[in-house]
Amino acid sequence: MEEIQFNHILPIQLRFNDIDKFGHVNNTVYFSFYDLGKTEYFASVCPHVNWEKDGIVVVHIEAEFLSQIYASDHIAVQTAVTEIGTKSFHLVQQVIDQKSKEVKCVCTSIMVAFDLTKHESKPLEEEWIEAICRYEGRDLRKKKGR
Repeated sequence: MEEIQFNHILPIQLRFNDIDKFGHVNNTVYFSFYDLGKTEYFASVCPHVNWEKDGIVVVHIEAEFLSQIYASDHIAVQTAVTEIGTKSFHLVQQVIDQKSKEVKCVCTSIMVAFDLTKHESKPLEEEWIEAICRYEGRDLRKKKGR
């Protein structure tokens, strides 16, 4: 896998209830961090989306936990789109320690554009594709035969 450049970073404030009885962030909480990162990514990269009509849903997600996060850590979520298809795109996110840059967890997901009025998947808007490619600094459209 090629090295990913993360242009989007969101500092995360840890809350008291994020910490479990073992003194570290519970693994289920990581997904709320990733949700915050996704939400902020799309709010800044595609600001004109009508979220009452259009949605983006997770159809596959997996996480690899590499290191524990403690209450005293200063963390951030990095988010990048790595590939864009007709109706879906691949998202890579990681939680890092802001001081040491240590990667704490890596999350990969496949997201699908969704019509909230018809309750079905739909092609990605060309405006979204262009905005994401511009933000990521390269053409991410899936090539035929790949």
